[in-house]
Amino acid sequence: MSTGAEKRGEAHAEVVIVGAGMVGAALACLLGEAGVEVALVDAREALLDPEAVGRGQPAMRVSALTPVSQRLLERLGAWEWMAARRVSPYRHMQVWDAEGSGEVSFSADQAGVPILGHIVENDVTLAALERRLRALPSVQLVLGGRVAGLEAAEGEARRVRLADGRCLVAPLVVAADGARSPLRELAGIETRERDTGHRAVVTTVRVARAHGEVARQAFLPTGPLAFLPLCLEGESHYCSIVWSTSPEEAERLQGLSPEALGQALAAAIDHRLGEVTVVERTVAFPLVQRHAERYVLPGLALVGDAAHSIHPLAGQGVNLGLMDAAVLAEELLAARRRGVGLGNERWLGRYARRRRADNAGMLALMDGFRLLFGARHPALALARNLGMSGVDRLTPVKRLLLQQATGHRGRLPLSCR
Repeated sequence: MSTGAEKRGEAHAEVVIVGAGMVGAALACLLGEAGVEVALVDAREALLDPEAVGRGQPAMRVSALTPVSQRLLERLGAWEWMAARRVSPYRHMQVWDAEGSGEVSFSADQAGVPILGHIVENDVTLAALERRLRALPSVQLVLGGRVAGLEAAEGEARRVRLADGRCLVAPLVVAADGARSPLRELAGIETRERDTGHRAVVTTVRVARAHGEVARQAFLPTGPLAFLPLCLEGESHYCSIVWSTSPEEAERLQGLSPEALGQALAAAIDHRLGEVTVVERTVAFPLVQRHAERYVLPGLALVGDAAHSIHPLAGQGVNLGLMDAAVLAEELLAARRRGVGLGNERWLGRYARRRRADNAGMLALMDGFRLLFGARHPALALARNLGMSGVDRLTPVKRLLLQQATGHRGRLPLSCR
């Protein structure tokens, strides 16, 4: 892999990927392994330092990676390094309504899998993918690349113009540049947006009682609170916190002292883990669900948050993005074998059809949960609690929900089987 940061002028590739986060890096790995010439563009000036990642206190931004995503990362040769650094398995889930008696529990045994997933720091996943990219000669990393324009080039190709004057030309450009994707805006693709009215308050805590590899989520009057288990140097007393709540409550929580915030967190989950000690600063960010009106145009495809951003309620955001990358790579390699242009809109439509329905279904499911648990009407609260109790008793329903949670939905690409 060459960095190409010093090059100027116009460069050509088979695929230009804008955005070298987890989804863009995974797509570049999948294509690079097959010998596809990829230019991977990112605004960052340097890669992560792998020696500094996964050391000391856990990073604040984490993801719940499903077994399907794990198989993809294993296929890419990234998982072994991640596991040697820091991944935190969870084998059980507990979800309850803090305003009632409804509760449902899930276990890996019920799903017929060894684990339900892993909580992994985003930097650990990204550093592992970057290590893999370094070994792929057909991938060129273009650092410090801020997109300034998207233009038609010769034939059906697209030209990406960077702010420093560099230009990249390819039959296909992929937008993996996040929820506020500049490339998506330059292409004129509209999104349907829904402001959830929530902000996510994120921090890391130490708990008095070992978490027991259980992911816990309480639905509070102000929004869902998740305690995601972290394993730090073999110790099971750390959790990553994601508290989705109103902007006013988020501001109040951020204004609390670490001691007061720990007390609020402990009370919010009925002291199930004993005393809670905040060990990291607290940050908050708005939660907006977006779904692009189109995933593809001639010579252009959207993946990950550029195509869809979801409420963190079920921790599915990065898993949906990694599935986008796996499906798009599978379709592009099939097109390449058949001599079809990689920017052919009809062929790109195969990717869009395979991913749009799954992503839309998950967005709708999360919105339904958010609205149901946000409802304060007594009748809805009663129905909610009865429903949760019923789900806990009905094995077929639990198995269906577990399939959703572990990523076993629909036709999986070969790289994820």
